[in-house]
Amino acid sequence: QVQLVESGGGLVQPGGSLRLSCAASGIIFSISTVGWYRQAPGKQRELVATDSSGGTRNYADSAKGRFTISRDNAKNTVYLQMNSLKPEDTAVYYCNARGRILSTYNYWGQGTQVTVSS
Repeated sequence: QVQLVESGGGLVQPGGSLRLSCAASGIIFSISTVGWYRQAPGKQRELVATDSSGGTRNYADSAKGRFTISRDNAKNTVYLQMNSLKPEDTAVYYCNARGRILSTYNYWGQGTQVTVSS
């Protein structure tokens, strides 16, 4: 059974930092493209950052220079370090893992709330 479990969300003041973690099980993590997406109230889910199995990282323009995605294949975990947080970063953040072994797979975590407010 595949599980993606996010942690690290919470309430932070503007300009602050948070580190999200997503622990995966039931997949071959090292060959998966992993990523973070977010969904704010009334908006569609959007890409934040992805990290391919080959080490290629992709960031949304809103995340460039402030957020860093990283992975630890030994721990089956992907991280999102978020610095200089803004109120517009407030959203539910979702972990994603996708890839292909005989057939494609695409899994989501349950989400973790990030609220940036003074």
